[in-house]
Parts: sequence; structure tokens; C-alpha cells
Amino acid sequence: MKLLIAIFLTMLLPAAWAAEPHAAAAPLKGEVVETMDAGPYTYLRLKTTEGEIWAAVNKAEVKKGASVTILDPMMMTQFESKTLNRTFDKIIFGSLAGAGTAATTGEVLSAHSGATRPPEVPVEKVAKATGPDARTVAEVVGQSAQLKNKTVVVHGKVVKFSANIMGKNWLHIRDGSGSAAAGSHDLLVTTKQAAKVGDVVAARGVVRTDQDFGMGYSYKVMLEDASLQK
Repeated sequence: MKLLIAIFLTMLLPAAWAAEPHAAAAPLKGEVVETMDAGPYTYLRLKTTEGEIWAAVNKAEVKKGASVTILDPMMMTQFESKTLNRTFDKIIFGSLAGAGTAATTGEVLSAHSGATRPPEVPVEKVAKATGPDARTVAEVVGQSAQLKNKTVVVHGKVVKFSANIMGKNWLHIRDGSGSAAAGSHDLLVTTKQAAKVGDVVAARGVVRTDQDFGMGYSYKVMLEDASLQK
């Protein structure tokens, strides 16, 4: 799984595209003290040799008192679960050993790292969306501070698509605006809807900025939980 996305690299600086993946963290082992299911995930409160900590994995049957191993663990701080209506001071995201084919951290990083970044090919100019919320890719990147947590709609061509990571689809769109050298020509989008490379879509979602998931991976700006209209 590597749930939450240790994901992504900074979208503002081109150097982030070439970021080297860090060595995987050692597995986390502990005894399950408490368990909660929320959506497609299972939250586990674990008793470890270093104290108690919460972990989140793809939904699984886990009983209180069980000894578990979390593979490829990654810590996040002040993580807000909207499903649980709760903020965790610290929480570990990873894959439950023996739980099947959940995407690992390495797979998520591979899907969004420099090794498989969208090709640097020209994208013909795509007409800007209409309406008061309409923005170009370059405007979203360049005005990210002002647009933070606001809804915008961006009309662009899908240049990369990664399906079913953390229960969402992840895609990159470009509209011919911005600069590859400045990293302002490409926008990362999450959505529940499917698309394919080459589709021209109007993506309406919330602008999120300055998210750091540790291990050297962060993103400067993205469009979250977008609806797509082709």
C-alpha cells in the first residue's frame, strides 16, 4: 500500500523529479492493542518495544492481541483522518506482512518518482476552463499560496496515470502553460475517476500545498479529490 503518499515529489523544483529513493525503513513489529476499520483501511494501535503507536494498513482481519509486522513503514505527523474525524499526532503507514498485494512504499515511490516521471514532451496549448474557479496549471502552481484549500478547475491533458493507490487514482495534467525548467507546467491530481494518458479533462478539486511525507519526498502543490469531466 504505501498509503499516503510518501509519495510525491515536489512539483515546484525540477530537481525533485530526479530525487533518489531512500533506503526502505526496517519493519515495525508490535502487538495489536486496538483496531478500527475505516473505509478501505484498518487502523491498529500497536504496543512496540519503543512504546505505543498507531499504524494504518489496507483493510485486513486483525485481532486484538495479535503480533503483526508492518513492512516499509513511514511516519506521518498530525495526520487527519476525515473518516474517523480524528487527528493522529503520529501514525505509521505501511503494508501488513502476509496481507496480500497491497502496494508497497517502493511501488508508490516508483509510480511518482523521477524514474517514471511523465515524459518531457511538448503539450499543445489546451483551452483554459471557464468560470470563476478556472485556472491554468501555471496559475495553480504560481498562485498556490493564495489558492491553498480553495476549489479550482483546471483543463489539461493527462500525461501520466497511476491507478488505485491508497484507494485513489493519481494523474498528472498539463495544458501548455508554465515552464518545465521552473516546474510550473505539470500538476498532480488525485481522483476516484478513471482516465488514460492523452485524455483532455477538466479537473475540479481542492488545492493542497507544502505537504511533506518524510523520506525526502514532498510535493509543493496538488489538486486533491478532483472530479473529472472529459
